[in-house]
Amino acid sequence: MAEPLLSLEGVTAGYGQIQVLWGMDLVVYPGEVVALVGSNGAGKSTLLRTISGLLRPNSGSIRFDGANIGGERPDIALKAGIAHVPEGRRLFRGLTVRDNLMLGAYLRADKSEIARDLEWVFELFPILRERQRQDATTLSGGEQQMCAVGRGIMSRPRLLMIDELSLGLSPRMVEHLGEALIALNKAGQTILLVEQDVMTAFDLSHRAYIIENGRVARGGISAELAKDPTVSEAYLSI
Repeated sequence: MAEPLLSLEGVTAGYGQIQVLWGMDLVVYPGEVVALVGSNGAGKSTLLRTISGLLRPNSGSIRFDGANIGGERPDIALKAGIAHVPEGRRLFRGLTVRDNLMLGAYLRADKSEIARDLEWVFELFPILRERQRQDATTLSGGEQQMCAVGRGIMSRPRLLMIDELSLGLSPRMVEHLGEALIALNKAGQTILLVEQDVMTAFDLSHRAYIIENGRVARGGISAELAKDPTVSEAYLSI
């Protein structure tokens, strides 16, 4: 088996005196879509923030492509190849869709490849091409999520982390975004996805980790977890 692209061992983290992550262990292999599922407040977003450098771990190891990145600044994580699409989109008011997308490429200098990637984003999300000169924050919620994901793609990451893909969106919009993620993954993109809609997470991912109270409670192949009666009873309400 290939070496993990991302591996966490015994990671703890929190906010001040409040500890949220308690000995987190997980791996993501190149070419995978891995989902993190669990109830609100389980620690999923905190985990992504710790990986991307927005939050410093208290202990444990975070390795990306073999290098220890635990505690590094967000720009170091980005340079290493980790893009973080945050919960709530966090687009820049007053900037157009195109400008928001181009901000994702601000560390890059390869202009021809940047243009190529922008075209790829517009192919994935055609509405963004139509709205590229519109203030990004005036888009619908689903279109804003497309722009946020597109901004992440523009950094040409080795690992694309997406926090709460479907939050507040219509089923049809979630379907569009899911189709885009599948296309991205088929093109070789490795994805770590936080998703409260457990069935959506299982449908889009190869493997999944169930997070409870800042710990990994279960992990495995997504299709098998979806069929597990204990998982269904706890998370799928069926």
